Amino acid sequence: MYIIVVGAGTIGSQVIELVTREQNEVVVIEENPERANAVSRDYDCLVVNADATEKETLEQASADGADAIIATTEEDAVNIMVLLLARDIGIPSLVSVVQNPDHMNLFRQLGANVLENPQRLIAEYLVRAVQRPSIKDFMSLGGGAEVFEITVTDEAQWPERRLSEAGEAGLLPDGVLVIAIERDGNIVTPRGDTEIRAGDLATVFSRDGVTDPVMRQFTGSS
Repeated sequence: MYIIVVGAGTIGSQVIELVTREQNEVVVIEENPERANAVSRDYDCLVVNADATEKETLEQASADGADAIIATTEEDAVNIMVLLLARDIGIPSLVSVVQNPDHMNLFRQLGANVLENPQRLIAEYLVRAVQRPSIKDFMSLGGGAEVFEITVTDEAQWPERRLSEAGEAGLLPDGVLVIAIERDGNIVTPRGDTEIRAGDLATVFSRDGVTDPVMRQFTGSS
């Protein structure tokens, strides 16, 4: 793929490392001369030391032939302008970091795939790890729903029960689905006759997020 990366800061540098490692054709646009020089020195890619909000800069980067553009700067206004220009040029895939959650709809209206402020997501992850250590990973969805991984303990309210039995007994709250189970290094696809066992790492969808009742079902405590 031919990918243009705008910005070579904390996030951009990680993106550049990944896309160049996969042997894509990569052009990096970075306005800061020191950052631009560092990218040119460290990675096998073309670097354009210029302002990406100028159409001439994107033309210099041969944007009309790009498959995707990834905007990673710390300024939403800059990222929006870059995507507007990229859309007008006809780049098929628009991707951007969004620093302010209030701006998410603006980016989506442009047809962009977006990632909310990564620093905030990291902070949220760390706080969740302290508050609910049994949760190993999670992803927030729209409307308060979440998908998360949780280790089932001996104190769970349904050990050795089949999923169908747990549902019939009302032990599985409404809007909660067990999507997958990791057991002894293997992935189990849950079915009605699948048992939940202590030590399982369950991947769970919860319409209302990680609530105390959900936690009690899998760990015995909230």
